[in-house]
Amino acid sequence: MSDSNANTEAANDKTAEATQANPVESLLHHLQQGQQHDGSTDVENAQQEIERLQQLHQQQQRAFRDHPMPDAAARISKLRALKSALIEEQTSLINAINEDFSCRAEGDTLIAEIMTTVQSLNYMIKNVRKWMRTSDRHVNPLFAPASNKVMYQPLGVVGIMVPWNYPVQLAVVPVATAIAAGNRAMVKMSEFTPATNRALKTLLSRVFSEDEVAIVEGEVDVASAFSEVPWDHLIFTGSTSVGKHVMAAAAKNLTPVTLELGGKSPAIVAPDANLEHAAERICFGKSMNAGQTCIAPDYVLVQEGREKEFIGRYHKAFSKMYPSLKDNPDYTAIINDRQYQRLVSWLKDADAKGAHITQINPADEDFNGSRKMPPHLVLNGTDDMKVMQEELFGPILPIVTYKNYDDALEYINDRSRPLALYLFSYDKATELKTLERTHAGGVAINDTLMHIAQDDMPFGGIGPSGMGHYHGKEGFITLSKAKPIHRKGRINSGKLIYPPYGTGLHSLLYKLFIR
Repeated sequence: MSDSNANTEAANDKTAEATQANPVESLLHHLQQGQQHDGSTDVENAQQEIERLQQLHQQQQRAFRDHPMPDAAARISKLRALKSALIEEQTSLINAINEDFSCRAEGDTLIAEIMTTVQSLNYMIKNVRKWMRTSDRHVNPLFAPASNKVMYQPLGVVGIMVPWNYPVQLAVVPVATAIAAGNRAMVKMSEFTPATNRALKTLLSRVFSEDEVAIVEGEVDVASAFSEVPWDHLIFTGSTSVGKHVMAAAAKNLTPVTLELGGKSPAIVAPDANLEHAAERICFGKSMNAGQTCIAPDYVLVQEGREKEFIGRYHKAFSKMYPSLKDNPDYTAIINDRQYQRLVSWLKDADAKGAHITQINPADEDFNGSRKMPPHLVLNGTDDMKVMQEELFGPILPIVTYKNYDDALEYINDRSRPLALYLFSYDKATELKTLERTHAGGVAINDTLMHIAQDDMPFGGIGPSGMGHYHGKEGFITLSKAKPIHRKGRINSGKLIYPPYGTGLHSLLYKLFIR
């Protein structure tokens, strides 16, 4: 499908919801805009891929039934092979992602895609044997002699829907988690990353047969069909609006879902914060992948009277990291023209409604003909502006001022619960107050983004920013059935409660155990 620019404000408004551009959401919005496929070829290709999807799902189901409980050695062997392939093919992946973005900073890919994924694999390899062990549980004296334990059993076949912004990490980490839990997996990649899809498909085929792990591609028809497959679990990463559609489709089969959604993640600069530290760390979190990150700071709350100093320090920090932009390979481009035009239209909307916009352009460059977009800091934003309503998913950063700290917390609590919250303060009382009075999928204090890379911590949203967790042990548990097992021997103490009721023994039991 074409990535042609939206030409009307109405079309741009519809495109606005597609901030994480999962295959489902971006294509749904294309359809809403009245764009159609050319000819019957696309329909035929989509139908062929849907048939392939269904066949692969059946193959994986059969393969799982034949081998329903891979042992720890088999799982670890696959994880090690996946890690080796990822390291060996990292140059191919870097080049492929760069091709898809027109310019994806190699450092962004190495840090956020390759290194983060390798470390996650290392953690799984080290711990999967321990996670697999059955756990003994307490037996109430009423039911003794007996034993209780919980067995962690693979679910079966897991579906994974991957967005375009971090296509390697957001495909491989869920795949690895599925393998660690003993499952099979099928992955729906974004149509906006064709080069990456080819490279990843080649990499995975080195390690897995298609009845273990398979990739499918395609546009709206394939994405819709994928979400309707009766998976044993479905992981979707994308926007809140499309997460609702995916969950509705999954509900037809009672498919359990993990939704990793978006939202407007705040960065709070507390009154005691060091502005230099805050500006530099927020700048890093917002500039990685040019802000095309689901947990990027989406707006900053700064105490009234300190906003100009914050902007100055942000400008200084950004200029140090990126002295130039247009031809700088360290600064990532916007993924495609449609996303670029969405961001431009939102800036125009904010400007027309009275916002004060500061562009940071250290080398005073002309960006015509490029999808490189310099940072834009937005002051005096109002609730009727798109930049204050929608997840930005790009290098636009509104700055909101507050008079007292309680006002800042109320501002956050008046809005949907975010995927991430960043607090900049070295005061323990402020930290505790913020943690107790706000909700977010995850929190980083005096930092941005880094909480997602902590292998022993769960990752997931809350409310409109998602449901469920994966990463580390929580990912293993999510993709396993924690099956409780109660075992009795020859002696059956349960007979004590059999009818007829009303005996003296029953009366004694009631006195002992109902108190």
